[in-house]
Amino acid sequence: MSTDQEQVISGGTAAEIADSVRGLVERGALAPGSPLPSVRALAEQLGVNRNTAVAAYRTLARSGVVVSQGRAGTRVAQRSRVPQEGFAAAGSLRDVGTGNPDPSLIPDLRPALAAAVGRPVLYGEPVIDRDLESWARVWVGSDLPGDADDLRLTLTSGAVDAVERLLAQALLRDDAVALEDPCFLASIHLSRIGGYRAVPVPVDAEGMTVDGLRHALDQGVRAVVSTPRAQNPTGASLTPRRAAQLREVLADHPYVLVVQDDYFSFLSRRPFFSIIGPEHRRWALIRSVSKFAGPDMCLAVTASDPDTAARLALRLSPGTTWVSHLLQRLTHGVMTDAGALALIEQAGAHYAERNTAFAERLADHGLEAPPGDGLSLWVPVPVPARDVAERLMRRGWLVRTGDEFRLEPTDEPSRHLRLTVHDLDQQAARTLASDLAAAVDEAC
Repeated sequence: MSTDQEQVISGGTAAEIADSVRGLVERGALAPGSPLPSVRALAEQLGVNRNTAVAAYRTLARSGVVVSQGRAGTRVAQRSRVPQEGFAAAGSLRDVGTGNPDPSLIPDLRPALAAAVGRPVLYGEPVIDRDLESWARVWVGSDLPGDADDLRLTLTSGAVDAVERLLAQALLRDDAVALEDPCFLASIHLSRIGGYRAVPVPVDAEGMTVDGLRHALDQGVRAVVSTPRAQNPTGASLTPRRAAQLREVLADHPYVLVVQDDYFSFLSRRPFFSIIGPEHRRWALIRSVSKFAGPDMCLAVTASDPDTAARLALRLSPGTTWVSHLLQRLTHGVMTDAGALALIEQAGAHYAERNTAFAERLADHGLEAPPGDGLSLWVPVPVPARDVAERLMRRGWLVRTGDEFRLEPTDEPSRHLRLTVHDLDQQAARTLASDLAAAVDEAC
């Protein structure tokens, strides 16, 4: 960075310094990738305490304006495209990192369309269609603390929309939120865009770890986001033992908002275990229909305590105050059709069987990968995953490495791949397993 550029950074407080750098970035005076002064140099230049400069850079990093690179210093963040779920620009490569459901196992919506078209819905009417509400209460009621008759339901445009609005009504910028690590891509984006301080909670085979949650609560988190089943990307599901342990830890923090995103619900092969205790005061359970009724069915049901429901309704009121009643009726029609429910059950069994079969193929090549639950497989490799991914690209495969799912950058490369293999036929699955083993051998 030039001396002239250094001089234009101004401010006497962390907030003023952060605003100054942000303004320079927005005006183009600081280009993506530009190095910033060291903490010591900036503090001396502005005549402020070193901790003030540290706090300014930390604020900028949380907002995604800059990236801290340890001893390599701090740079303006590159305006690179952030990872998203779904198909990548694979070109001629076979994309096995999509995380998509199988379209042939998504129920046909056409039979329910005629019934979904009814009278127009006007402003001021109930935001939840009566039939859908009755169905949703049964869907979530048995898995909630307290009396099911007292539960509050809110509809949003999908699970990610629900999580975003729940965090927005509970957190302020720089507030801490506990997120699983490795983490669902959308949750990483939400924490960065919202300016929240993401506190990573490690995930093992039984789900969110007890020590990790305890540490996060000690860090003052105001919200916890947990995936009870088919954690993305690891496929882990809570066991009854782990859920009980997490409830015990949370019992001392009844006003921390606990969000359970049970996105896989109907498709899961594992039972649901809640980390929300009967005395917990701030909680929400989210269930979406997109994984089994199709990604275009952007509807999620959120059940929550009365205070959280009221705050969530207030958060929804300035913009989209309800989910389309046409979509609600269509969802109800699909989810009460015997043929559609049978296909959803078939889909859940299909995903589990294909993941297990591919894990067995990998085991034949000396690679152990627990099949877990969900649409994808979390595959450990003995070398940096990016080295394996590069070699797989030469063989015609596009995969996702675990680096994309980390909450915070680290110098230690990930040693996991996330593979979506349920749509591979027998020959393609054999070829991928063989190619993956060969890529690992080459990278060793």
